[in-house]
Amino acid sequence: MADYSKEATRRSAKAGDITLNYYEAGEAKADVGAGLPFVLLHGGGPGASAWSNFGSALPRFAENFRTLLVDQPGFGQSDKPEVGANYFRHSASYLVKFLDELQIEKVHLLGNSLGGGTATRFALEYPERVGRLVLMGPGGLSLNLFHADPTEGVQRLMDFSMDPSREALRKFISSMVVNQALVTDELVEERFADATAPGSLEAMRSMGASFWNPEWAEDGMLWREVHKLRKQTLLTWGREDRVNPLDGALVALKTMPNARLHVFPNCGHWAQIEAAEEFATVCTDFLAAHHEREKKS
Repeated sequence: MADYSKEATRRSAKAGDITLNYYEAGEAKADVGAGLPFVLLHGGGPGASAWSNFGSALPRFAENFRTLLVDQPGFGQSDKPEVGANYFRHSASYLVKFLDELQIEKVHLLGNSLGGGTATRFALEYPERVGRLVLMGPGGLSLNLFHADPTEGVQRLMDFSMDPSREALRKFISSMVVNQALVTDELVEERFADATAPGSLEAMRSMGASFWNPEWAEDGMLWREVHKLRKQTLLTWGREDRVNPLDGALVALKTMPNARLHVFPNCGHWAQIEAAEEFATVCTDFLAAHHEREKKS
């Protein structure tokens, strides 16, 4: 039986001048998704990492894909360089170097929240490196037509940045999910330890500042550019998402020529956790439909 534990799957690789931490399991299957590896990018909340977002989903995806969960720059066990551009571009520039280091030419790509913005920027800048795209309550692409900004979840993230306490973190995590039973003391402690580890608070603040910097802010407004994306794209959303609400999907759904939307009921921002089985099935079926004819697109 395969060992999908955190330590058994943990790896690291150079990405230009930094090192990225990642977790890998599974083997590519030529008859599933044209054999492309599957890379998953996590969100940007306090204590977020590849493992915290997707560790529980790794066994499901590893059954069909060579699956890589990547700690984005500034998160988890990856290096934490100062952000010198809009974070989506900053992270995407390291992701391409990471794939080059591993000699991976093309991947299916999933991004959650902050990772969704990175995945979208990556697909815009390096379309030849992407097979299919899954975006889960993505940042940058989400344009809230009816909800106020900042949303509840984003405000609670900002509150934690100003007051990095367990209480502030619990309030943030509570806004991620509908099922409050998931907000356990153990989860709060685990995320708090990661969020306050050396360099983590500074990295989170540097990431957040990149979206307010007047020179870089517009670069993060990905909803203005996604009409150019021709990739087959699956937009996934929790119906009760309080970070990037469901109305944020409408502009992307209208303007992206090959986008479709799947909504999970009774689900917040963490669909991969609250709707784990359905999420894995929907994503796997979508990626498995990638055929040879798409390989050159």
